[in-house]
Amino acid sequence: MKIAVAAANGRVAKKVIAEALSRGHEVVAFGRHAENDTQAKDYRQKDILDLTKEDLTGFDAVVDAFGAWKEETLPLHSTTTQHLADILSGTDTRLLIVGGAGSLYIDPEHKVQLFDTPDFPDAFKPLATAMGKALAELRERNDVKWTYISPAADFQADGERTGEYILAGEEFTLNGKNESVISYADYAIAMVDEIEKNAHIQQRISVVRA
Repeated sequence: MKIAVAAANGRVAKKVIAEALSRGHEVVAFGRHAENDTQAKDYRQKDILDLTKEDLTGFDAVVDAFGAWKEETLPLHSTTTQHLADILSGTDTRLLIVGGAGSLYIDPEHKVQLFDTPDFPDAFKPLATAMGKALAELRERNDVKWTYISPAADFQADGERTGEYILAGEEFTLNGKNESVISYADYAIAMVDEIEKNAHIQQRISVVRA
């Protein structure tokens, strides 16, 4: 398959690129920095908001790995996601978003999200809220083959690659050890699995370590 990864120099993006390449897929990495810090041989310097329809023509899937953490840049989660959705509107190219855990629901009625709970860390609420808003806006679109993948609450950059994960849906899910944890490496496995299986179109899914 031919896969594009936007915001490719991020740590999650690099894991996704490495996983996809290890399975023999063709990967084009788009990053805003001049240097290529990924394993992709085809690296193109381009900011995510500068990407055009021409840039992303012919891909089976586009991975949106954008991340912003400063308060003034948090709205870019919505801006970047909508920009990619606009580019891919009406095409067969899938859009897969590296999401957040804060917007997962903790009740069967899907009324209360994780970031609404008293124990959710205040420091992460602005980020979780911004990412949740981007997801809510994505749900309004039926012109794009999007899939939003939320990690577990404890998303570990340097966690081990176990090769196993539990695939869940909209609700906050714990594993058999009562944990909500996953490594970047195992998340990348889930991302590439989802691309290969071509499932969960216009859905949010979540993953946790098995």
